[in-house]
Amino acid sequence: MDQHIAEAIGRPDLVRLDDRLVCLRFETMKVVSALAAVRHLLDTGVVRRGDTLLDSSSGIYAHALALACHRHGMRCHIVGSTTVDRTLCAQLAVLGATLERMEPCDDLKLDQKRRVERIHEILAEHPEYHWMRQYHDDIHYLGYRAVAERIRRSTGGCALTLVGGVGSGASTGALARYLREDSPGVELVGVQPFGSVTFGAEHVADPEIIIAGIGSSIPFGNVSHASYDTLHWISFDAALAGSVDLLRRHAVFAGLSTGAGYLAARWERSRAPERTVLFIAADTGHRYVDSVYARHREAAAVDSLAPRQVTTRAELALPWSRMHWNRAPDIRPATPRTGMTDSS
Repeated sequence: MDQHIAEAIGRPDLVRLDDRLVCLRFETMKVVSALAAVRHLLDTGVVRRGDTLLDSSSGIYAHALALACHRHGMRCHIVGSTTVDRTLCAQLAVLGATLERMEPCDDLKLDQKRRVERIHEILAEHPEYHWMRQYHDDIHYLGYRAVAERIRRSTGGCALTLVGGVGSGASTGALARYLREDSPGVELVGVQPFGSVTFGAEHVADPEIIIAGIGSSIPFGNVSHASYDTLHWISFDAALAGSVDLLRRHAVFAGLSTGAGYLAARWERSRAPERTVLFIAADTGHRYVDSVYARHREAAAVDSLAPRQVTTRAELALPWSRMHWNRAPDIRPATPRTGMTDSS
């Protein structure tokens, strides 16, 4: 029996959609990493019960960290984006977390920069606070080991391709790391929005939106570029089509990043009949009712969509591009990391 609701929320479901396509479905995926990270900090004496944990968030990680703090008797302070909606604001308040919402900003890079600047101001005022550094501290990998073990048991050692939004790098990077301990042939396919700097697509703008959660306007230290075999860049419209098809065809109600991952997973499955393809559904679709699901009649048929195969990032183009990354390292200077070896 679970001792706290966070443990139940963080436990994923494995759903076989057909003989070679599997969905790893979370209610809120980042609870997995937040719970394990906070537990590790307590166990190693970095923090104590009653201390304040601090981070910046556009929404999902704020909820995850608030739940982890509630579970372990910690205080939680979030510097939040304006994308933190009313429902989450109410939950954070009742859970005892404090939320500072930044002023509206149309520039994602500027929004993230301002939130980090505010973090530094708070730390100067309260040096006793602990900054979780979700994007740069690889203690956020720890919670995914148990998930990888479950995947290993459930898929029975078959040739596996893992597909997921890159985001902070923790979920896909950790799952690939732990799965490859026993099966080095596990392939990792990362999904990115156009406009994200993580794999060098900042020169191609999506007129609709940069898909929250799977891209970034600043470099993230937790992204292990050399872990990825293939990359897909997917536009808002294509991801919308994937989300609608996933619900219509398989009754899985999930977020926009999941629709992008599903689209990429279907393509990878069609190209490798000997492999099972597992894609990550990081959250439910409730936040996307108005922006995605209310527009279901606009959705293109997924069978009519196909990626443009490119060999360089200069060739990237909307609405969907695919490139073999071949586990290449990042071309930019490394970002310092802390934690085990060394925010959304």
